[in-house]
Amino acid sequence: MIKVSEQAKKKVMELMTDDGYNPQNDYVRVGVKSGGCSGLSYDLKFDNTQVEGDKVFEDNGIKIIVDKKSFLYLIGTTLEYSGGLNGTGFVFNNPNANRTCGCGESFSL
Repeated sequence: MIKVSEQAKKKVMELMTDDGYNPQNDYVRVGVKSGGCSGLSYDLKFDNTQVEGDKVFEDNGIKIIVDKKSFLYLIGTTLEYSGGLNGTGFVFNNPNANRTCGCGESFSL
């Protein structure tokens, strides 16, 4: 399961609405892909369609889809949002990552 912090929830709902998605019906698709300075990077986008094999979760009012391949890398992850001066954007707090890069957008196991 993937958790969503209160700050991330607010920002996700705002961005989904701005992009023409409905936060009550549509999804945040979270995935992992090869790349980034630590080997794997996170992929985050909005979606309104499920694909066979997707895992679907809901936390804090946000519906999340994870593809089957990415699921094992993301178990127990919390999606957070930081809007401070030292960094703005979504941050993945992933307990499975052994190492992350300085920007927090990539990791390794």
